[in-house]
Amino acid sequence: MHLKEGYSLLLKVHKPSIPFVLNTNSVLSHRLDIGANPNRIIVKESDVVNRLRHESDLTLALEYFKSIANSESFRHTPLTYQIMIERLGHRGEMDGVQYLLQQMKLEGISCSEDLFISIISSYQRAGAAEQALKTFYRMQDFGCSPSVKIYNYLLNALLNENRFHMIIPIYSNMKKDGLEPNVYTYNILLKALCKNNRVDGASKLLVEMSNKGCSPDAVSYTTIISSMCKLGKVKEARGIAMGLAPIVPVYNALINGLCRESNFEGAFQLVDHMVNRGMSPNVITYTTIINALSNIGNIHLSLAVLAHMFKGGCSPNVHTFTSLIKAFFLKGKSYEALYMWDQMTKEGIGPNIVSYNTLIHGLCSVGCVDKAIDVAEQMEMSGCSPNVTTYSTLLDCFAKAGNLVGASNLWNKMMTNGCHPNVVVYTCMINVLCKNLLFDQALFLMDNMVRDNCPPNTVTFNTFIKNLCGCGRVDWAMKLLGTMESYGCLPNTMTYNEILNGLFKASNLSEGFGLVWEMEERGIEPNLVTYNTILHGLCHANMLEEVVKLVGKMVVRGIKPDAFTFNIVINAYSKCGKIDFAVQVLNVMSTMGRSPDLISYTSLLCGICECNGMEEANICLQRMINEGILPSLATWNYLVRFLFSKVGFPVAVDFVDSILHGQKS
Repeated sequence: MHLKEGYSLLLKVHKPSIPFVLNTNSVLSHRLDIGANPNRIIVKESDVVNRLRHESDLTLALEYFKSIANSESFRHTPLTYQIMIERLGHRGEMDGVQYLLQQMKLEGISCSEDLFISIISSYQRAGAAEQALKTFYRMQDFGCSPSVKIYNYLLNALLNENRFHMIIPIYSNMKKDGLEPNVYTYNILLKALCKNNRVDGASKLLVEMSNKGCSPDAVSYTTIISSMCKLGKVKEARGIAMGLAPIVPVYNALINGLCRESNFEGAFQLVDHMVNRGMSPNVITYTTIINALSNIGNIHLSLAVLAHMFKGGCSPNVHTFTSLIKAFFLKGKSYEALYMWDQMTKEGIGPNIVSYNTLIHGLCSVGCVDKAIDVAEQMEMSGCSPNVTTYSTLLDCFAKAGNLVGASNLWNKMMTNGCHPNVVVYTCMINVLCKNLLFDQALFLMDNMVRDNCPPNTVTFNTFIKNLCGCGRVDWAMKLLGTMESYGCLPNTMTYNEILNGLFKASNLSEGFGLVWEMEERGIEPNLVTYNTILHGLCHANMLEEVVKLVGKMVVRGIKPDAFTFNIVINAYSKCGKIDFAVQVLNVMSTMGRSPDLISYTSLLCGICECNGMEEANICLQRMINEGILPSLATWNYLVRFLFSKVGFPVAVDFVDSILHGQKS
């Protein structure tokens, strides 16, 4: 009989890309057919194995597998099934894998534990740990008993997706089966516990290992030390490490912990301690320090560590060079970054996806978008396929520039190359559509995100809302705010800041203050930008008493006013003729560590000119100049126009001339 095309059992995700039609006649029928046709050619197993292993095209290999199964010349063996299953699994054709597994059962062909291990590994690569678990439970249907080895593979597959709630029951089942865990089992369990911040439990497990005669290895200790460092327990981790035999990975984990705390002096001391204990720092040791220094833009010290690395006879790898390239770009030194890239390739070190993305991001950050695109093309030609990070970086550049054509072409290329967009890529594309006033298309794309099982997040909404408010479409932004929860995300402070800014700019004060009340009701804490936005709205409405109250509220809540805050208040009071209060605010500004700037003095000067006359304006101007703040062209224009209107041309010229020569008129 023949099974139907696309047939699969239990674990169906989608139909196999290549349908199967395999002959499932019994062994007896097969032997009877041989007797009926003694002249037919019998194919050897070795020939089939050789063909299946060496056929580079999986489709052709599968066609051969099917055709020979449905012929009278060969009956598939456990080995030929295993080869085909492994090849399908490597390609992620898991429905095909399950189909062949069922065929083996129907034909009574035995399955080895290694075959099930191969299938579980394939599910792990596909990110389908639950399917791996279901396959594991099917072993008994094939008369195959699990050993510690397959339990380890299964536990590792579950760990890969952090299915912690499944790992402990599986471990318990393993012990019920009378199987003793080995060092690999314990290391998986240690990683699972540490991954879930259960370091105390991991420490107890380490004791259990020793009590059961299973000596912890370098992986065991490194896992715990690394986890403790991530939780900020570097001192305790060091105490444990000092009681162990010298292990380089353990020291590397400690150095990484110290670098996370920016304790570079401690990291250097630990490197010296390694040498004193007879250990040689390796490329991971040095690269860990270089990367941490690069993250804070400390190029000089990074290069000093590189020199020390060379002196110690340790060669840098792709990660070392990538860290240095990142550091140069952080400082805006693109020439040096590109030189470092050239040095890397001259050393025969091939760039990987991370190094390419670092270079592309760096070039985009300094405005070299065309060069970044060239690098992306070189990347493809070298056989390194761009990933979603590559595309999101380039799309972000196009979005910031509002380049719709460039963004659209890149989007289409990404989709053609089979790279699935994530929420960052979608948000960049929505941004570029909004910048080109294509709001309907942006909304359609947002709906498509939901259909694509990639729902928009708060950043996506904030991007959309900011663009709407920037174009005066505050009404639409308010509607979008109301729909956020239906998409499964909540507004944050930035969301409200954007809409408040749009409402106050449109002089819609009542709705703006209503939104402030809504923020408080929702328990969303306003930040400095929120207060400055509200202050601007209050000043615009001439509600000066409320301005003072709000500044007081800011200070009480621990939010320190910045220069922008003070300038809003100075400008508002100067315009209203309340010069004395504006001067007081200017003085308070200095006492709070915020130096008055050009905007502060220009606002005050304009108010003094209108209310108090040129004599006081001149005093203010001299103070401004004495503090090293030179009037801008706009400041001079205002002063000259005011003088001309009040005292006429000759007196105005003499007044300006006296100021320029530092004399009093």
